[in-house]
Amino acid sequence: MATITHLSETKPNLSIEELLAGFHPSYRFGEVSFNTYRPDPTQPSQTEAVNKLKAFAETVGKKDSGSLFSKLFGKKKEAKNGIYLDGGFGVGKTHLLASLWHAAPGRKAFGTFVEYTNLVGALSFRQTVDVLSQYSLVCIDEFELDDPGDTVLMSRLMRELSDAGVKLAATSNTLPGALGEGRFAAVDFQREIKTLSEQFDVHRVEGEDFRHRGLPDAPEPLDDQQIEAFAQQRYPEKTLAVDNFDQLVAHLSQVHPSRYRQLLSETDVLVLHNVDTITDQAIALRFVVLADRLYDKDVPIVASGKPFSELFTPEMMSGGYQKKYYRAVSRLTALAREGQIGEPAI
Repeated sequence: MATITHLSETKPNLSIEELLAGFHPSYRFGEVSFNTYRPDPTQPSQTEAVNKLKAFAETVGKKDSGSLFSKLFGKKKEAKNGIYLDGGFGVGKTHLLASLWHAAPGRKAFGTFVEYTNLVGALSFRQTVDVLSQYSLVCIDEFELDDPGDTVLMSRLMRELSDAGVKLAATSNTLPGALGEGRFAAVDFQREIKTLSEQFDVHRVEGEDFRHRGLPDAPEPLDDQQIEAFAQQRYPEKTLAVDNFDQLVAHLSQVHPSRYRQLLSETDVLVLHNVDTITDQAIALRFVVLADRLYDKDVPIVASGKPFSELFTPEMMSGGYQKKYYRAVSRLTALAREGQIGEPAI
């Protein structure tokens, strides 16, 4: 028999160590390696990326190559202190970044751009610098430029970590579909990180760009009176988090986004009653973070109410944060298709 819980009644309380313990590749990339990456033979930049990252992994832990001393006195660096992968959606940038994390020695962190900004919000900027300066490698997946304040924050964080000798690796944030247009390229990344740009080896990963495939069709929402019985029948031995959409949304405003991973730690399947369109942008951005954590953990969704294609307003889907919302809709739709029709979310 399924176990029933409620996210709206869960209040995670994590120590600094527990927060940092979550900075590793997600379930989807938990066991990848350079050997499991399959470069397209028609795209030599993919094989080049593997070779560059393998070489970069060997420099991790050798802090003198990019130290402040070497920059002040002009000592020739053996290798650049950072590497940045630019490229379209679906070419394997996250797979490559996770492979680097697995291959590199020492203490290391892997998280999305948003997870690092949330970490700063939870700990303070100075404490985050102090903690991450003890790491040999910091990997930043899906570097974002849609919030100027967060971009400045991350640029400053990266600069201080680089001065401390920490190796840095980042990928661009590229999304599928027509609404995912506007992928920032290497020149934008280099402009935004300014004084750090000369320390990054920028590599463009070519390949098929899935942006034009658009969103998968959202499954028809189930009858609200049937979703719990449906979920228990489909997932009889799992832990189901059963929540009313409005109550869950309200609860998210009381939980720091850095704790959303822990919020879902005991959840196998999410059952949502009466999904509705979110009209408040602050709430919408919190739900985006929840969607990312659900996708990372591969939590199937069974829902009633509106389809996830209607989760955000048209204004949000065409505004400054459209890439975040587009990603969330895509991921939630994939998880709903998994939960309701058995199609694996990829």
